[in-house]
Amino acid sequence: MNQVKEFSFKDFFSDVLNTSIYDNGDIHINVKTLLVLVITLLLTNLFLRAIRLIVTKRLSEDYKQRFRTVFGFLKYIIFLLVIITTLDASGIKITALVAASAALFVGLGFGLQHLFEDVISGIVVISDKSIFLDDIITIEGVEAKIFEINLRTTKAITQDNKILIIPNHKFVTDVVVNWTQNNPTVREEVNISVAYGTDVDKFKILLEEVALKHDKVLKDPKPFSLFEYFGDSGLDFKLYFFTKNTFEVPVIKSDLRFAIYNEVEKQKIEIPFPQRVVHVKNENI
Repeated sequence: MNQVKEFSFKDFFSDVLNTSIYDNGDIHINVKTLLVLVITLLLTNLFLRAIRLIVTKRLSEDYKQRFRTVFGFLKYIIFLLVIITTLDASGIKITALVAASAALFVGLGFGLQHLFEDVISGIVVISDKSIFLDDIITIEGVEAKIFEINLRTTKAITQDNKILIIPNHKFVTDVVVNWTQNNPTVREEVNISVAYGTDVDKFKILLEEVALKHDKVLKDPKPFSLFEYFGDSGLDFKLYFFTKNTFEVPVIKSDLRFAIYNEVEKQKIEIPFPQRVVHVKNENI
């Protein structure tokens, strides 16, 4: 007489956990291995999130972004190590798994070499503090303000409100001018010529007073003007001024030119224009 086998939850779960998902002889993955891997990754993720919150709690906003960017990259490396360690502890031959994927890794390496170049450059840029948020830079002749620093790219906005997406290797291989890294104050200049015979001392004072009236020109250091050249058509001056509004320099220069022109017109000071004297030879004389 056949005996009916009693149902056992323990045996049922044991059978489920030992159910094979992948088996090619060298590599054997079952439900238990996969479940352990998922739980381990979840716990690792919670641990890393707690570490990130603790570290970034007292950092400034700029350093918070830098830490998150580098930490995001390190997180993937940690996850990869956790996966390898968990699989190895579960009895899976990692060497066999790596050997089976070697061709894939080589293909990915060639295909993603520029990505890796940008990522490594991003780590260099973040670690050596060559750029910060709100820095004004000039790269490949374009002036822009940094507003986001990521591991692969850095984003900046130009003066005409266009977004510039810069691969990070550009900051390592190219010459980049950072106008505001050492000091947010920059010195700029405006050129102007006046006719010969102008009272140069009064004109110098006029230029400096015009600059001081502009609300975005610093009073300290004070603006100053220099008599540069005896030009072909007039006397060449340069008005130097200091400002912290680097991104608005073109507008400030335009405002100063308007103001200088209005003052010159009011004071009846002549602005020269190129003149050429032509001598005509009359051979009949």
